[in-house]
Amino acid sequence: MIKTLGAQIKEFKKDSILTPVFMILEVIIETMIPLMMASIIDKGVEAGDIGHIYYMGAWMIAAAAASLLVGVLGGKYGARASAGFAKNLREAMFRNIQNFSFSNIDKYSTAGMVTRMTTDVTNVQNAYQMILRMFTRAPASLIFAMCMAFSINARLSSVYLVAVVLLGILLFLLIKRTMKYFTSVFEKYDDLNASVQENVSAIRVVKAFVREDYEKSRFTKASESVYKMFVKAESLIVINAPLMQFTVYACIIAISWMGAKMIVGTTLTTGELMSLLTYCMNILMSLMMLSMVFVMVTMSMASCRRISEILNEKPDLTNPENPDYEVMDGSIEFDHVNFSYKKNKNSYVLNDINLNIHSGETIGIIGGTGSSKSSLVNLISRLYDVTEGCVKVGGKDVRVYDLETLRNEVAVVLQKNVLFSGTILDNLRWGKKDATEEECILACQQACADEFIDKMPDGYNTYIEQGGSNVSGGQKQRLCIARALLKKPKILILDDSTSAVDTATDSKIREAFATAIPDTTKLIIAQRISSVQNADRIIVLDDGNINGFGSHEELLKENAIYREVYESQTGGSGDFDEGGDL
Repeated sequence: MIKTLGAQIKEFKKDSILTPVFMILEVIIETMIPLMMASIIDKGVEAGDIGHIYYMGAWMIAAAAASLLVGVLGGKYGARASAGFAKNLREAMFRNIQNFSFSNIDKYSTAGMVTRMTTDVTNVQNAYQMILRMFTRAPASLIFAMCMAFSINARLSSVYLVAVVLLGILLFLLIKRTMKYFTSVFEKYDDLNASVQENVSAIRVVKAFVREDYEKSRFTKASESVYKMFVKAESLIVINAPLMQFTVYACIIAISWMGAKMIVGTTLTTGELMSLLTYCMNILMSLMMLSMVFVMVTMSMASCRRISEILNEKPDLTNPENPDYEVMDGSIEFDHVNFSYKKNKNSYVLNDINLNIHSGETIGIIGGTGSSKSSLVNLISRLYDVTEGCVKVGGKDVRVYDLETLRNEVAVVLQKNVLFSGTILDNLRWGKKDATEEECILACQQACADEFIDKMPDGYNTYIEQGGSNVSGGQKQRLCIARALLKKPKILILDDSTSAVDTATDSKIREAFATAIPDTTKLIIAQRISSVQNADRIIVLDDGNINGFGSHEELLKENAIYREVYESQTGGSGDFDEGGDL
């Protein structure tokens, strides 16, 4: 874990080294000031030597100025090191998440990943700064002050030693108990963020079903859980401050009482007692700072583990050693494919799939909910890897291709259509980043998206809100289809991507495909028979098995499932947007 996180310090190593150096210099200078003060009292005030007071006073001012300077520099470099470390952690996590396959992403909730990149990184950043500054300054100050105190009077200084050992034991026991609470609290944060994210993204549904009170109750419950966990942890941590204060004042009283007796017995001077009291404060304040560092580190340990999980997560899908960078054509072959989302699982979501699809064919895919239609097409662009068997594209196993090359040749319009904040042109150019406006317009014409874009005040420069909230479901689907067409792929997969458009528009889109991309293999997942009946061949899936594969006419004659779906959709009054009788 430490090695994983430490690798992200990178260009901020210099700042990370300079910070403790300046902190130690600050401690050395501050350690000398009590000696100067003792000299002023013993050789200046009590001896009545005003010149000595001026001389040592000047040295004290110079030492204070030097301490201020190195302290400021330590703070500056510490801030740069910790903020830079946090920046690198976020970037490293984000880069690794971008390399995740679908199976990797399935392991983590969206809210959990957001918490790790925000709250957890902030915790680690604060802890790192504390380690660089306080964790260097406090031990150095404690050691130097202890050495100086023992050089003045070893008997009185033994009081510090007892206090340090006692407080060290109590601090260890305190941290051990609080650690388990901080480990749990960040898991509760995930639940809290999940509640907020789900509510905001589905706010229209919440309001439509008048579920505001339920959502408030759910959020309150998650928030209350975080609150209770923090209270348990903080109620233990707060013991630290009064414990430290009690020890500080007990030591001052003990040293003052013993020191006064020594002064009377002429074995200690007044200046030396003042120095010892100053060193007493330095030692015990150092202990207090150390306790704060330990508390912060304890809090951040849970965050460190959660961040390391993301950084150490290896993508399930990787490029082969010598990948193939050319896909010859859009032919697809499934050779005895079995697939399961979980490894080492005996039950498969796809069972012994054998298919041979020619380049340029239009293939319809139909089946009930949960029949694994999306799972089937996800294997073609290698969003998941097969469990057994192989999938071939262009005559070669998809696992021999460079992932980027394969996915550039296989355009997928997923079931959940996503648009990003930006103009319509910005969204379209996700398909081809250097596409001209004319190419974008042509793709929109083929996807029948130009009909509504031309009616918008800003046309193709119309701004799309986050998630495409300012366009309808059908408009979003057509923009996503246009985006996929801009890639000019060898294989185009439409995963129920015309479900929100009327059948007339659906028919126009399919006609455009036939004329605009005749050489592209087209796989169309649909619930409506009308969307696939003109396909060259149609796959009928049933519970992860191929129940039928043939033309519309062949399936009507030979396949009971297909015939039942067809009759249920056409046997009544008809599809209203096809002009059926009412």
